[in-house]
Amino acid sequence: MATAQVTRVGLVQMRCSADPAENLATAAARVEEAAERGAQVVCLQELFRSPYFCQREDAATFDLAEPIPGPSTDALGRVAAARGVVVIAPLFERRAEGVFHNSAAVIDADGSIAGVYRKMHIPDDPLYYEKYYFSPGDAGFRSFATRAGQVGALVCWDQWFPEAARLTALRGAEILFYPTAIGWHPSEKAQHGAAQHGAWETIQRSHAIANGVFVAAVNRVGVEGGLEFWGASFVCDPFGRVLARASHDREEVMVVDCDRALIGETRRNWPFLRDRRIDAYDGLLKRYLD
Repeated sequence: MATAQVTRVGLVQMRCSADPAENLATAAARVEEAAERGAQVVCLQELFRSPYFCQREDAATFDLAEPIPGPSTDALGRVAAARGVVVIAPLFERRAEGVFHNSAAVIDADGSIAGVYRKMHIPDDPLYYEKYYFSPGDAGFRSFATRAGQVGALVCWDQWFPEAARLTALRGAEILFYPTAIGWHPSEKAQHGAAQHGAWETIQRSHAIANGVFVAAVNRVGVEGGLEFWGASFVCDPFGRVLARASHDREEVMVVDCDRALIGETRRNWPFLRDRRIDAYDGLLKRYLD
């Protein structure tokens, strides 16, 4: 059993079918499995209710969006309450007619919604046409108090930005969760695949080191349209050491112990937060320094 200083983290790496109801049922069953294995907080992958639809621009796809609270948070809230587990549920949120977000609902262990994070950085790349669908988040970077501790939820493209990790950690998050949908363009995989995956993992491990926090990234697997999602979900400790890593091509439920005592120990020995020159960072508020 996890001790008072240990948070047992679950990550659900899965394939997605064309049926949103089937995906929700699968996700709920995997959350149940993680909880049975002792997980106290379980994170699902980005936009888990459907295949990754941002590979094309199609107005009919907006019909997939749902409110928060809504059907998915209701269903997962029942699982959370029954199992006493926190669930991070990344959803296509319909905030209002014409206003949609790529969001992560944080459901506490009693089934209530502790809060919602709305993805701040929205990409627009080949087969990742997210700007067509999502408005950028407008609530900033947040830490959520849950029964499993202080957690931060960021989403996919956010994982490349040190500012997002820093501000979430400064708000008290002890574990940064990055639900993700990232994959290879198959034509590029042989030449660039290893470097792309390596950069993805390295940048997130660097956030753990720079902020003295745990990082948990969960990705999907399988081929969808023009993308091969590379899986490789992982958890690393506050010095960037990988505690567990999933495969590139299989559905998996990972359960990993995160000893939060390591946060204080690491920050004492590597006091990056102490030595920040907060008086000298005004330039970060500019797009570019000419």
